[in-house]
Amino acid sequence: MNRVENYTFATFLYDRATLCRFFGVTVLLWVWPLHKYRMDRLTRSFPLIKMTTTEATMLKHAVIPFLVGASLLASAPFAHAASNLVFCSEGSPAGFDPGQYTTGTDFDAAAETIFNRLSQFERGGTSVVPGLATKWDISDDGLMYTFHLREGVKFHTTPYFKPTREFNADDVLFTFNRMIDKDMPYRKAYPTEFPYFTDMGMDTNITKIEKVDDHTVKFTLGKVDAAFIQNMAMSFASIQSAEYAAKLLKEGKPELINQQPIGTGPFVFKSYQKDSNIRYTGNKDYWKPEDVKVDNLIFAITTDASVRMQKLKKNECQITAYPRPADLEPLKADKNLKMPDQAGFNLGYIAYNVMPEIKGEDHPNPLAQLKVRQALDMAVNKQQIIDSVYQGAGQLAVNAMPPTQWSYDTTIKDAKYDPEKARELLKEAGIKEGTEITLWAMPVQRPYNPNAKLMAEMLQNDWKKIGINAKIVSYEWGEYIKRAKNGENGAMLIGWSGDN
Repeated sequence: MNRVENYTFATFLYDRATLCRFFGVTVLLWVWPLHKYRMDRLTRSFPLIKMTTTEATMLKHAVIPFLVGASLLASAPFAHAASNLVFCSEGSPAGFDPGQYTTGTDFDAAAETIFNRLSQFERGGTSVVPGLATKWDISDDGLMYTFHLREGVKFHTTPYFKPTREFNADDVLFTFNRMIDKDMPYRKAYPTEFPYFTDMGMDTNITKIEKVDDHTVKFTLGKVDAAFIQNMAMSFASIQSAEYAAKLLKEGKPELINQQPIGTGPFVFKSYQKDSNIRYTGNKDYWKPEDVKVDNLIFAITTDASVRMQKLKKNECQITAYPRPADLEPLKADKNLKMPDQAGFNLGYIAYNVMPEIKGEDHPNPLAQLKVRQALDMAVNKQQIIDSVYQGAGQLAVNAMPPTQWSYDTTIKDAKYDPEKARELLKEAGIKEGTEITLWAMPVQRPYNPNAKLMAEMLQNDWKKIGINAKIVSYEWGEYIKRAKNGENGAMLIGWSGDN
């Protein structure tokens, strides 16, 4: 998870609708009353695919998997017909260095296209299979992992970098030492944080990384981590080129690792125009050549869901993300579209900044009071949100985990919808009628929230009934995350998705 120290959370629902994930997807909104969280993650997909009836079976199996991380599987005829593939994505990535980020938008643009990891999740499932490591050995005490690296893997050749060697142990050491050691020369030259890695405790639990030889690396842990191999398959663990990093450091341009990426993945980065497009070319040197079936991949960045649907129907893109719930039934009825679905693990919530004062404001923060947060929770008509935002495909959440988890607590009950009780709590807290707070609404669709603007407006209306005036605020997605981490928000719509 991604840690944010200045928040407590109240959330209200989870949803198991088939909204969009690769292998299917759903939106889940869960209660999350904790002090740390992961901003967002990939549990999403590109479920809508434009095709003719004769192409249906072939494309159904060929296109969907590739954007999740392993490229296309298809027959030769499809490869010829699909030399260009356009994906209507929902937002602009903040950068292309996977370790720095936590959102699906960023991971899709880099980790799942440009990079690989030592282990990887099997396509369409959750089992872990070899990636850049062909196998691994685990010591009897569970504290030592020895990875045997794949030989013959080439890093991308681009106008800005031409590798002189193949992937080896040095790249693994650079990737993880950079995330662990703040005094490492590269990290000192380009200071950045690795929130996913550190919030999972990997920066402290990995006590040693050793290069046994060019194709063998040994990790030593401080304590047993049953999910270590699964964690190594996650997007933030994407392997960087140590040779490329050394070149950038020597040239005094270490920040370009986040702007001009070099990986070993199925697609080679070509260009990026913010809020417009990202262009990639198929990696002709990919270590799994049978997976690369398109010459060019284009992310057509389209923030408006209705415009994405229009582009899809006009075949201006062949895959799209996040249809609106209201569009699901018409889309399912369209014989030219295929929409696979599967229950996902996506969580959404309202995050409350509980610091005494919010950065940039010169008055006490009413959200710092527990009774105020309780009042806001009681004032929300959650069933209306389920019906309107999720088209009825939601369920009220009362736990921080889904019912399928072993730790799910059936004794916890949600606070009842009670505006009158909410008013009493505000009075007890000394909150005056007309008190203002900010309510941040994300500018893009997420797996856990298909329409943050509508949800924010409904919250605003509910809170106004108890005398709280919520000013809806939004920023470009990257700026939204950045400002939230800086503690500038009041109440905030956000979420995360399970990975491993």
